[in-house]
Amino acid sequence: MVRFRQTGANVRSEAGHGSGSPHRRRSSGRGHVAFAAGWTVLASLSLTVLAGLSLCGSGGPAAAEDGEVNIYSYRQPELIQPLLDRFTAETGIRTNVVTASAGLEERIAAEGEFSPADILLSVDVGRLENAKALGITQPIVSRVVNENIPAIYRDPEGGWVGLTMRARVFYASRERVKETALDYEDLVKPEWKGRLCTRSGQHVYNIGLIASLIANDGMDEAEKIVAGIRDNLAMKPSGDDRAQAKAIWAGECDLALGNTYYVGLMETDDREPEQKEWAKAIRVIFPNEGGRGTQVNISGVVLAKNAPNKANALKLIEFLTSDEAQELYADANFEYPVRPGLKPNAVVQALGTLKPDPLPLSELAKYRKAASELVDKVDFDAGPSR
Repeated sequence: MVRFRQTGANVRSEAGHGSGSPHRRRSSGRGHVAFAAGWTVLASLSLTVLAGLSLCGSGGPAAAEDGEVNIYSYRQPELIQPLLDRFTAETGIRTNVVTASAGLEERIAAEGEFSPADILLSVDVGRLENAKALGITQPIVSRVVNENIPAIYRDPEGGWVGLTMRARVFYASRERVKETALDYEDLVKPEWKGRLCTRSGQHVYNIGLIASLIANDGMDEAEKIVAGIRDNLAMKPSGDDRAQAKAIWAGECDLALGNTYYVGLMETDDREPEQKEWAKAIRVIFPNEGGRGTQVNISGVVLAKNAPNKANALKLIEFLTSDEAQELYADANFEYPVRPGLKPNAVVQALGTLKPDPLPLSELAKYRKAASELVDKVDFDAGPSR
């Protein structure tokens, strides 16, 4: 079951192991209705309700006239709370947040018309498209949003809007890699035999990259590239992007695929200072900078289909596309603003100049299923065939 305890200004929900299912009530003018009956809250969700009242308080989430907006989020509280505090200070609209590592789209779908969710903050265009496919979104209709965010980072039908951007780059050993310019397609060359490392091909970060290869190079060529990368791996794919930097530091491989923002996180990690050494061992190469540009992915937002506070939700979405919020949001996690003309964190700027692949992310998303199937077809996660 879910228990709520007051912690100062915040209310935190904790996933327990009781036999009961969480039942939350909301007042919607249609009577009090318990939703999410039968929903099992997994410990991995680590649900957190922040900033003010919980979503399941007496009488349920407030209606629009009460000045609140309810947010389901895959972004960690420390990344978004400064933004939400600023939004509340400027508008007087309070924010309630539930965070989780998985399952929020399915939760909203299960809650149906009685869901308290107004918006969903997510990472990866695939997750945003999944929310749309589940039928839990409604179009974001806003002139402000359309003016602030380029069309390539918005769903053409308004189902989602990008808020920040990260690039899929090469982590290169400072000691053992002399190249300063490389393309994704170069990774199949014999000089990289036994020198590459990466996380699972089925991870959303690599699925996005492989989808871009299919979109730009065609399926046949993409298959050759993915199989060629597999054969040049130093070991079976494993770990996360930080683990690839660690492997380079340890001399286990020389070149890895990784996201830009992990470099900033490693360089500034005071809790695990050994990660600073991993970051020092690598330099970033932006792939395909002489051609189409580097593959990028986004964090973004959807407007929930049954948002009880739609007007406030739209105000928050518009705020998140403003100059102020874009800089705050991108700075907090070492990402790139999607709004043109704004600079990222100084740590990210020091990595070099990003030339993003201009492929619309809605187009890239169409190839994600094919990308996943390709990973399995070439048995990528089995590692090198030698």
